[in-house]
Amino acid sequence: LPDRRIMTVGVGASIALNMFSSISVVLLNKLVYVRYGFPSMTLTLVHFAVTSLALHCCARLGVFSPKSLPLRDLLPLSASFCGFVVLTNLSLQSNTIGTYQVAKAMTTPTILFIQAYYYKKHASLKVKLTVIPVMLGIFMNFCYDVRFNVLGTVFAAVGVLVTAIYQILVGTKQSECHVNSMQLLYYQAPLSSLMLACVVPFFEPVFSLPWSLTLEAVVVVLCSALVAFMVNLSIYWIIGKTSPLTYNMVGHSKFCITLVGGLVIFKDPVSTNQVLGMASTFCGILLYTHVKMREQKQQQEQKHVATCNGVIYNRTAQSV
Repeated sequence: LPDRRIMTVGVGASIALNMFSSISVVLLNKLVYVRYGFPSMTLTLVHFAVTSLALHCCARLGVFSPKSLPLRDLLPLSASFCGFVVLTNLSLQSNTIGTYQVAKAMTTPTILFIQAYYYKKHASLKVKLTVIPVMLGIFMNFCYDVRFNVLGTVFAAVGVLVTAIYQILVGTKQSECHVNSMQLLYYQAPLSSLMLACVVPFFEPVFSLPWSLTLEAVVVVLCSALVAFMVNLSIYWIIGKTSPLTYNMVGHSKFCITLVGGLVIFKDPVSTNQVLGMASTFCGILLYTHVKMREQKQQQEQKHVATCNGVIYNRTAQSV
């Protein structure tokens, strides 16, 4: 029970850190894009380069011990990350905001599908049913802005698939390689940075950046990169300790909080459909949390009963 409480507190802290850092990095990134005209994919490259440097500093300070990993385990993870970054940007450029958000939300059922049919990890029926109100709520929020075109649909569909694969690999590689989140990210971040450095020049004007190199701009970009380090680390923590599906639910809750924040703080106009959509999504997230907590409690009870039965059996055998 104490171990379970510690794990619950750790997961809760990771989710809180992810929410805070994700919202902060969105605001900082928006400032970088709008005020300084910094390209988005180049900024992602800077983020992962700083993440690599920060993890190297953590390792030198003894925060964690690096563990040697074979390149064959890191290549699929790094390649899927680069694909996720490139395709997400292409999808955003080729689709309306509504189409982009609805397609992004399809990552959740895609993860369920891949885990069930490739990894043979089947979610319970109750868990699957909680996804329905979440998806319905997101669609209700953006149904007014959903437009389809051939190129945009291809980018969105492939992007969803690659994003789902990336998130699943983040969890499976930690388990298969017997490493924690920092140990895996320690090797993945520099490899992903190298891959992105080879890809970015084909999509953005790296050698003639349309932004002014001022001290203020550099400070804001570095602040964005440091917050992104916390985002990356918390993503690995959440997926490693829970599951890619749980991380997706955290993402949907951040989306709802952002909408509510815009409504309350900035008085953004909202339609009845959007209010109902947010309510539906929140209900789905709460139901998912309730179902997962009950399932985890049942699993703990079954393990406890099995352990007690094993102890009783061993004592009986010894007495005989």
